[in-house]
Amino acid sequence: MSSPSLKTKKAYFASVRRRNYEASLRLEGFDVTPRASGSRFVSKEDAIRFHRRH
Repeated sequence: MSSPSLKTKKAYFASVRRRNYEASLRLEGFDVTPRASGSRFVSKEDAIRFHRRH
């Protein structure tokens, strides 16, 4: 059995982190839709570009 790649591990933990955050918001009483807590930027470069303008 081969071990998963680093990219696969990072993707898995990012999804777990997102689900835990959404569950935490629900426990606090917020209405959470799937992916509401997700990033609004497609890439890191897009986020940097947006914040440099503002």
